[in-house]
Amino acid sequence: MNDDRAFLRHTLATLAYRGGKATRGAQAAFAEFKASPGTRTPIAILCHIGDLLEWALSIARGEPAYVERTPQSWEGEVQRFHGRLQDFDAFLAGSEPLESSAEKLFQGPIADALTHVGQIAMLRGVHGEPVRGENFYVADIESGRVGEAQPPPNREF
Repeated sequence: MNDDRAFLRHTLATLAYRGGKATRGAQAAFAEFKASPGTRTPIAILCHIGDLLEWALSIARGEPAYVERTPQSWEGEVQRFHGRLQDFDAFLAGSEPLESSAEKLFQGPIADALTHVGQIAMLRGVHGEPVRGENFYVADIESGRVGEAQPPPNREF
């Protein structure tokens, strides 16, 4: 596996860890919370992240296609998030050619997804159920671990 693919796999594991932390244990009402009239709900943001991950994989395969899905249930979108991460990670772990540069994949859909995970974490706090801060530098993040099961934090504050 080349360095680009290895780095992208680590970014997906980071996204899974941070996204899992931001979504895990959210109250049922959180999914439809609106911070203001013009903002997306957390479930709409999470659905968009799933769309971004599907788009990223289509780009990586050389067949770019962005499809905007309709949000389902909160738990369904959490499962979709991790499922799309697993699909993309499996592609990167395989031997099929990468039809895009790692830099473009990172600067577009992956960085966008990381930004939106931060929005969900911030909205949890606004909703009254803050996500504890953490030293992510020492987090137990491992390439290939992109499912819902993530290790506990090493150092929260």
